[in-house]
Amino acid sequence: MVGLSGGVDSAVSAALLKRAGAQVVGAFIKTWHPEWMSDKCSWRAERRDAMRVAAHLDIPFITVDLEKEYKRGVADYMIAEYKVGRTPNPDVMCNKEIKFGAFLKHALALGADMIATGHYAQTKMVNGKWQMLAGADMSKDQCYFLWTLNQEQLSKTIFPVGHLLKSEVRQLAQEFKLPVAEKRDSQGICFLGNVDMKDFLSHYIKAKPGNVLDEKGKVIGKHDGAVFYTLGERTGDSMVYVRPPENEAMYVLAKDAEANTITIAPKKTYSRRSDNKIYLRDVNWISGEPTSKQYQVRTRYREGLGGCFVRKDGKGWKIDLSNPKVATPGQSVVIYDGDICRGGGVVI
Repeated sequence: MVGLSGGVDSAVSAALLKRAGAQVVGAFIKTWHPEWMSDKCSWRAERRDAMRVAAHLDIPFITVDLEKEYKRGVADYMIAEYKVGRTPNPDVMCNKEIKFGAFLKHALALGADMIATGHYAQTKMVNGKWQMLAGADMSKDQCYFLWTLNQEQLSKTIFPVGHLLKSEVRQLAQEFKLPVAEKRDSQGICFLGNVDMKDFLSHYIKAKPGNVLDEKGKVIGKHDGAVFYTLGERTGDSMVYVRPPENEAMYVLAKDAEANTITIAPKKTYSRRSDNKIYLRDVNWISGEPTSKQYQVRTRYREGLGGCFVRKDGKGWKIDLSNPKVATPGQSVVIYDGDICRGGGVVI
């Protein structure tokens, strides 16, 4: 059962599997969207594109309604994290709770042997354990969003385009004459699309204006709610403050959800606040715990890999960074050993 999202990656995945001789069923996952987003939501158009792909490939097509699971496992989690001042990663939770959680269970219950998705990642069996490897196209590698997967999930999952470059996927889409061959890649958070995050959160979290502080603690302006901001975020129009004489770009240096204050500073000051260690919670090691060797780490999607050592002490799992970074509580940190994704955890 292939998760057909309406995009080109999942469409090519289905086409490749059918060409390989698999009995393929296309499935569109219907997720939760708030009523106020009805005029901005594109799920019906995405479903139509998924249906067109299935019709073109002459494979059965079903819609899997996971609205309740999505609302509980992704949307409610995201809102709750922002309320307490953390910055969540809903795309990670979407994969954990929906695509490789509820959808996988649903597919197996219907008699599927495996599920497949259009993620840019790869799997390999080594010494009786599944490993997850980065996608061949490192600019598209999606292991950062897949670090929660376990052995059971990987044993039932195929990533048909993981060994390909995006350009090769586009070329295959043309060769297969897929109706979405020219469709642009989707942007934005898994269920929000291009809707602004602050706009979304404002429907569920009451805005509470507060003070903007400089790095010395002096009040220099006002903001519309500390919970709406992320560490490292560049200040925007929703924050009014006295601009520095040099008119430098300013970034969120710290926030205090309880006091409802935001501290901002120039990027050079923000960078100096970087730390050389990160503690993690909710850790998942895909094919075994790390050993005492140097690994690579990614603290944000699309950022370059940095060196690190992974240790366990009295506080839990600790990441010692070769190059200090500013880690945002609630965000994912993912550990690599070359092209192997070892797993990860959430910043405390």
